[in-house]
Amino acid sequence: MSEENPYALAERAATLLLEQFGVAKLDAAIVLGSGWREGAVALGTPEAVVKTSLLPGFVAPTVPGHDGSILLVRVGEKNVALVSGRVHLYEGNSAHAVVHPIRTVIFAGASSVVLTNAAGGLDSMLGPGSIVLLRDHINLTATSPLEGAVPPEIYGQRFVDLSDLYDASLRESVKHVVPTISEGVYAGVRGPHYETPAEIKMLRTMGASLVGMSTVLEAIAARHMRANVLGLSLVTNFAAGVTDEPLDHEEVLAAGKAAQRSLGALLQRVAPLL
Repeated sequence: MSEENPYALAERAATLLLEQFGVAKLDAAIVLGSGWREGAVALGTPEAVVKTSLLPGFVAPTVPGHDGSILLVRVGEKNVALVSGRVHLYEGNSAHAVVHPIRTVIFAGASSVVLTNAAGGLDSMLGPGSIVLLRDHINLTATSPLEGAVPPEIYGQRFVDLSDLYDASLRESVKHVVPTISEGVYAGVRGPHYETPAEIKMLRTMGASLVGMSTVLEAIAARHMRANVLGLSLVTNFAAGVTDEPLDHEEVLAAGKAAQRSLGALLQRVAPLL
């Protein structure tokens, strides 16, 4: 990623993204985690698709299921960006590179951001295929997108209050339209290896019900820029030690395909709330 100020870089990318989309501004954005791209087709045919390789500051994803594009869909009267190009710390990226897509869509006007992911389940009552609404997270990545130089004053101070990180009013709206949805706490780790059974026991003791390798840095960056944040996890497998089954990323992708219909139905209900 360029040495240019990360905020200025994201602002430049946002300007070009809007030009490519042919719209004045975005209203909301949905980051598509592993397995969620299949469900997102329920939101309709994209009005436009922009390859992230054409935008300044973006790095190419190296993980199957993340194709490096941003799609524009219309939801009612709203312009919603679908970000299908998440990158992770374990790919060798900095925290600023990981959150660059989030900063870009917020600079482009998105006031609400939905962060979806595939997660390992720590709760035996929430098996593969379950969709969980995030009420909080535990950042175990040992970094933050607010490290480094002081952000320009107009973007807010770096000492950000995260006590209501996952917007309470958005969560209540989701529970109103999907009353059966469960809530949980997401533990974000660096990866790329899966956790040991002892680590999973530790996470459960800390209060986590889900574990994954994304989302937490994006949520912090979005909150810093005053966007409303909603988190949604698809449980694709039980975490290590919950069962005797081995863990595999192909299992994650397969779970997403199997849950395509339910993910699509959920996104159709959630998108109008943004």
